[in-house]
Amino acid sequence: MAAGGVLASGIVSVRSVFGSFEDSAHMLKAVELAESSNGLTAPHPKFGCVIARGRRIVGGGGLYGQGARSAEVQAVEEAREQARGATAFLSLEPGDCGGDDAAIAALVQGGLGRVVVGMRHPLAHFRGKAIAALRRAGVRVEVGGEDFGGGGAIEAALKACQSANAPLLYRVSHNLPMSTLKYAMTLDGKIAASSGHSAWVSSAVSRHRVMKTRAQSDAVIVGGNTVRIDNPNLTTRLEGGHQPDRIVMSRALDLPRDANLWDVSKANTIVMTQKGSNLEFQKLLTSRGVEVVEFDFLSPRAVMEHCYMRGYLSVLWECGGMLSAPAIQDGVVHKVLAFIAPKIVGGLRAATPVGELGMVQMTQALKLSDVAFEQTGPDMLVTGYLHPIPDISHGDDKLASISRENVAVIPNKPSIIRFNKPWDRYGALSTLSYHPITLPDSIGNPVVWSSVEHYYQASKFAGVNDQLAIQYIAEIQGAESPEEAARLGETLSSQRPDLVRKDWDVVKFQVMRTALQAKFLAYPALKSFLLSTEGSVLVESSQNDSLWGASINGVGLNHLGRLLMDLRGEILRGPPTGNLVNGHTKTSVNDHRYFLDRCRQQVTSQ
Repeated sequence: MAAGGVLASGIVSVRSVFGSFEDSAHMLKAVELAESSNGLTAPHPKFGCVIARGRRIVGGGGLYGQGARSAEVQAVEEAREQARGATAFLSLEPGDCGGDDAAIAALVQGGLGRVVVGMRHPLAHFRGKAIAALRRAGVRVEVGGEDFGGGGAIEAALKACQSANAPLLYRVSHNLPMSTLKYAMTLDGKIAASSGHSAWVSSAVSRHRVMKTRAQSDAVIVGGNTVRIDNPNLTTRLEGGHQPDRIVMSRALDLPRDANLWDVSKANTIVMTQKGSNLEFQKLLTSRGVEVVEFDFLSPRAVMEHCYMRGYLSVLWECGGMLSAPAIQDGVVHKVLAFIAPKIVGGLRAATPVGELGMVQMTQALKLSDVAFEQTGPDMLVTGYLHPIPDISHGDDKLASISRENVAVIPNKPSIIRFNKPWDRYGALSTLSYHPITLPDSIGNPVVWSSVEHYYQASKFAGVNDQLAIQYIAEIQGAESPEEAARLGETLSSQRPDLVRKDWDVVKFQVMRTALQAKFLAYPALKSFLLSTEGSVLVESSQNDSLWGASINGVGLNHLGRLLMDLRGEILRGPPTGNLVNGHTKTSVNDHRYFLDRCRQQVTSQ
């Protein structure tokens, strides 16, 4: 029988078009590593890399969070000399922001003989770039759906690659975050008794599974009825890790004044409503730290388009039938997670998970694809897709001819450049991008920080004569991703404000300026990238940061964008004083005063 054939039993032979079952197993392991950060950081593009010599895995790594070290770098470091001539299996084409190509460089310098890519990067500014760069470097590259076909084990491996990055695929293909509708119902299809009582429909095992799913989401959405009846917390209840934003949709804002969701000490809450609704209640929410977003007409699609603009990748709907039905009708629900408990509660008026859809015949029923069944405790979990995961395996290779030197140049430069997520087109401008910086400590010794965000958050406690403050700095410095460093710094400073340096409100602008300077002057590609934005206004588009970002409706101070534009101008014309030392500018006392005065002027001018 020829290689790649099928045995009489119907089982695909050991050799396939892709290579071997070992290849498929290695790719599945890469996907497993890619998903290892689930619940620890906010949703982000997931990368996993496995380096193998035959059946034996000699190195591996997974992207921990936004801006963390790339999976490929981790894998090559672990494999060391055994990487030479070996095969690397990548769940997703590398996509380093800013053009420094750390992942590509690691694979090339590691001497990999063959690279197998599960799927091309969905984002246009990354798609095909790494594949082309590796091939130019003489590395043999095979791409899923292009250089090898499907069938058997490899088809399952390629599907796993798509599933791992389904949120990113939906975002690119539909200009919406991936939305999952979750509900728990009894065997007779009820989510509550006739009285409205619903604690608890499903088992503790199923509820724990829901917590893990929340932790993998950017946001959780409920309607006003859920707030009034259940008074939920919508936190993950898991120690540490990512807490999603909590979104309440309510047109009339007829909500209780003392709901659990108005406590924003553990997670952000956003109330989305109709313009002009219950203005007095809006003021109350704002005074408690709840963000209020008004729409001309509140609808599931309008909310999801807003979530897309916020940079969300994944949203979990935990609403009742009154909201789930219009969400389905608006076409914004892509996946369903249904927990079915072996209980019967009855009741003609008892609530069901999906309200009226206007269907009068069973032939009109919506059918799910890729349906899977899983037992969770005594319950059955049924999952499926209302809209299949977009398949981009057969795409063009427009970016294949772009050289590494040209990556930093921005074609069709807009007058306003908005940035936020480090995986966006302009993500290198973010404080969350993975670009380690070296800065001297208080006695002049060089200290390496994994990102600008690490340095900024740790600086809150610098110089404080307290052992706990020193411990906080060490914890932040050891955070595995910039996002985790941000969460640590913000949490610790709110819990122990007495340990935050007394002059922080004054010096934090210079701290950020110093870190940005170290970052963009240490990496030639980053410096070119920043200079290529000349003539454009830079806006940090974070929706919930009114100091460093533009905040909601663009009313924030945008100090990060301002500092970057200042730095850009000073690189072009030269700083007022100072000189380059070890990749960053050594500024004098007068320079520090100059920058601090400038920052103060920017604040007062607002």
